[in-house]
Amino acid sequence: MLPPPPRQPPPQARSARGAVQLQRPFLRGPLGVLRLLQLLAGAAFWVTIATSKYQGPVHFALFVSVLFWLLTLGLYFVTLLGKHELVPVLGSRWLVVNVAHDLLAAALYGAATGIMIDQTQRHSYCNLKDYPLPCAYHAFLAAAVCGGLCLGLYLLSALYGCCRRYQGKLEVA
Repeated sequence: MLPPPPRQPPPQARSARGAVQLQRPFLRGPLGVLRLLQLLAGAAFWVTIATSKYQGPVHFALFVSVLFWLLTLGLYFVTLLGKHELVPVLGSRWLVVNVAHDLLAAALYGAATGIMIDQTQRHSYCNLKDYPLPCAYHAFLAAAVCGGLCLGLYLLSALYGCCRRYQGKLEVA
């Protein structure tokens, strides 16, 4: 005779702690879209600067853009894969870390944009139609516009994170 079937279904197998799972709410949410736009605008900023002849304070603008492009790329993928709890000390405060990153990026992008605006004005003499020598005016102007766009995007994502924190939410998405 067969034993009676169990009354409760067997427990579900837990997923392994190391399993990577794509966070679709983050990907489709406002912060995920803002991070992608920050990556695109930041890449345009530093590629524009890097392909021109630059000197002096433009090195700082290039440093800021590359640094925050890499940090934003890291934040994006750690959040997208849902592995922020593996970040020592900061993983438990991931929303606050994101807001602090965005505010610092906005401040330094503001300084970098100011540098690029100043360099654009310093190179305005070669904005003439028939100027024969190579000039970085247009590259600096494009970088200033991209820097302003980055500044706005980082401020917008910091505002979004602050609103989520004010609502009592502790998660990014």
